[in-house]
Amino acid sequence: MQSPHILVIDGMALLFRSFFATAMSGQFFVNEQGLPTNAVQGFARHVLTARDIFGPSHVVVTWDKGMHTFRNELFDGYKINRPAPPQEMIPQFDMAQELSKQLGWANLGVVGMEADDTIASVTKKWQGEGNFTIISGDKDLLQLLRPDVSIEFTKKGFSIYDSYHLERFREEYGIEPHQFPDVKAFMGDSSDGYPGVKGIGPKTALQLIQNYGSVDGVLAAKEELKPGQRKKIEEAGELLAISKQLAVIRDDVPIEISLDQLYWENAPHTAKEFCQQNGYKQVLRQLL
Repeated sequence: MQSPHILVIDGMALLFRSFFATAMSGQFFVNEQGLPTNAVQGFARHVLTARDIFGPSHVVVTWDKGMHTFRNELFDGYKINRPAPPQEMIPQFDMAQELSKQLGWANLGVVGMEADDTIASVTKKWQGEGNFTIISGDKDLLQLLRPDVSIEFTKKGFSIYDSYHLERFREEYGIEPHQFPDVKAFMGDSSDGYPGVKGIGPKTALQLIQNYGSVDGVLAAKEELKPGQRKKIEEAGELLAISKQLAVIRDDVPIEISLDQLYWENAPHTAKEFCQQNGYKQVLRQLL
């Protein structure tokens, strides 16, 4: 029997991407109930197209559950500059998860954790039982690469991806995936709102980890660094350690379903009626 091929979807990434792809031109695809459906339909169409491209045997969609996570407890400034979602998008969070359920996809998410953590926990729980293809737009997920894990970053439309596997990562970065959070610890992440070490950019951060292996390795070899680099790191103080904690994706989210529950071949017959009732015309056309 062929081993499972598990398609792991970053639901939030696809939902936001789909919303802004059409919202900029004012296309919200409002249904008869007066609700916008542009994000919901784009999300579902993306997953359906991915099924055709990658041919998975199993599908799971991961979600953020609320704005506040354990990372906000670690650092007050975490994602503090992220704007609130547009009004037209707010009802579509629940709508997307309901449509996902109706299409037969497993939905996973835990309050206080991010979708990234759920993705990592899925790949850990069933490690050795199959292969994983992750679809997202979040480069932080590079730290999850293994021989059995590849990542398809959204690039253009529903079908163009930037594909990463373990060997490509090693060739481009010169480190192992598990060292990627150490790079992020030094360079920080403006979109997530944590500083790293002020004055150390991506190139220098990567060189430090290539040379010394980890944040702890750099700290142990501080006397070997250029005086300017050493001063910047010393001035960062605890922020460096906090940035490392924020950058690490956790893999201990409880996954309380079986692998069999992720199996997906086709949408159930009731899905077409559901799409018809809710005005998901574009999704319906793709199901026919």
